[in-house]
Amino acid sequence: MRYFIEFSYKGTNYSGWQRQKNAVSVQQLLDEALTLIIRENIETVGSSRTDTGVHAEQQYAHFDIANEIKDTEQLTYRLNSRLPFDIAVHRIFKVDNTAHSRFDATHRRYEYRIIKRKNPFLSDESHIFHKPLDIEKMNEAAALLLVYKNFESFSKIHTHVNNFLCDITAAGWFEKDGILIFNIKANRFLRGMVRALVGTLLEVGVGKRSIKDFEKIIQAQDRSKAGAQAPAQGLFLVEVGYPEY
Repeated sequence: MRYFIEFSYKGTNYSGWQRQKNAVSVQQLLDEALTLIIRENIETVGSSRTDTGVHAEQQYAHFDIANEIKDTEQLTYRLNSRLPFDIAVHRIFKVDNTAHSRFDATHRRYEYRIIKRKNPFLSDESHIFHKPLDIEKMNEAAALLLVYKNFESFSKIHTHVNNFLCDITAAGWFEKDGILIFNIKANRFLRGMVRALVGTLLEVGVGKRSIKDFEKIIQAQDRSKAGAQAPAQGLFLVEVGYPEY
């Protein structure tokens, strides 16, 4: 029987979502807690992969077990009691045995958050950027992302993917409560893509690159042409969409 689990985490203390050989990951702790409570060897499959230090306000995974869970609310409670403070399970629900947390997702949405001055309460959850930014030009550049499909220029190199095509349906900057936020939504994302986009858009914002330069970077399909990755702590996976859930 297959179940979906919806959860969130602060990624500061972890090597990302995916299990690693020599570092602690969110997936490892979740699998260990499920295995201990259910008393079966549980291996979750996540909807999205987040890198070291990246956070998730909404993440999904699925897992298979032999017998039906009689009380999913009780299991949720027990998981939260065992997991560390920075990982929270929100709900667990039964799905069809063919449902897949990764392949059935229709979209993912990320936010990248920037503050202008040091804030001890936001240091783990945002990037401090002191220089003045031209938000209008950054949004003009971001609008180009909806025109193109190939984003190899913003993908980590030596990554094993069949293609670099992404259907971006929203991309833009806005300010909320003193935090500058880059919002981007697509059917899929490449490894390191959002942070590379943010790093390059910040170069547009400070006048280092023009909007035309940004378009040429997209067209080049060459990672060396784009800017450096923005730091991990400002990135949040905020939404994963499914047809039914």
